[in-house]
Amino acid sequence: MASAPIKPLALTLGEPAGIGPDITIAAWLRRAELNLPPFYLLGDEAFLARRAKALGVDLRIAAVSPAEAAAAFTNALPVVATGERASAEPGTPDASSAPAALASIRQAVADVRAGRAGAVVTNPIAKSVLYRAGFRHPGHTEFLAELAAENGRVPQPVMMLWSPRLAVVPVTIHVSLREALTQLTSELIVSTVRIVASELKSHFGTERPRIAISGLNPHAGEDGSLGHEEQTVIAPALKVLRNDGIEARGPLPADTMFHDAARNTYDCAVCMYHDQALIPIKTVAFDDAVNVTLGLPFIRTSPDHGTAFDIAGTGKANPASLIAALQLAGRMAAAKP
Repeated sequence: MASAPIKPLALTLGEPAGIGPDITIAAWLRRAELNLPPFYLLGDEAFLARRAKALGVDLRIAAVSPAEAAAAFTNALPVVATGERASAEPGTPDASSAPAALASIRQAVADVRAGRAGAVVTNPIAKSVLYRAGFRHPGHTEFLAELAAENGRVPQPVMMLWSPRLAVVPVTIHVSLREALTQLTSELIVSTVRIVASELKSHFGTERPRIAISGLNPHAGEDGSLGHEEQTVIAPALKVLRNDGIEARGPLPADTMFHDAARNTYDCAVCMYHDQALIPIKTVAFDDAVNVTLGLPFIRTSPDHGTAFDIAGTGKANPASLIAALQLAGRMAAAKP
């Protein structure tokens, strides 16, 4: 029996004044060449038409419902209205940006949870713009976790940055380094790695995930001479994980985890704080890395870059990371148990 076709992906508008609309258009124009999974943009048809005109692109747009998106995708870029219109000019965010961006995210989550979409793919947002509108989350990841809450329980979101050459996960995410040290506990490491191991199996087809765990301090603490967290926080977590049957190695010195030979020994590197994980992947895979949120009851991917206001509307934006995010979301949706 043939498998059921993947439902279309729900793609958010992102920050209207940023490059999200640009890379969405660029990705759709390459749909046949790259065999992209069908997707629809949650936004404003008139706004997208204005951006296409600014880019000098002759773009066909179809105003559709999610159920009509896959059929329309071959001949036109499907757009599903959210009820919020955006008027921001490229590179100049204005008061319209926040409501349009937030409505797009909320509707994408609603669509995937209702079975109308196969996954959520998010274009970049500008948190500074959202904060002025009362947004109170550190980032996309935490907002999506709140939208995924069931019976008042908010799931633990785990941020993975994935590329064919490297996958990384920070245990603490969008907090200051000082706050990261406060948040870091054995329990948080254990819960994070359990989610990583489970989703590597279910969504990435990794039968027995190999997970490398970094230390916190230089040289993984040098047996306590450069810090004690490796012994008091990370080692106890590793003991629990190994008792779970998870193949977890560490704590490893972070400065020797990411060269070519080292990367071949694991499927994912779990690091203790944001930059410890993101600097290496943005060094080796800046254009094609994908932000994946694990631990949610739906699939979410995103390009691994910001809004790039300085090049919005110029045609210079590189759609490679969004294309990778769409491809990965389609792959994960097809593998979903």
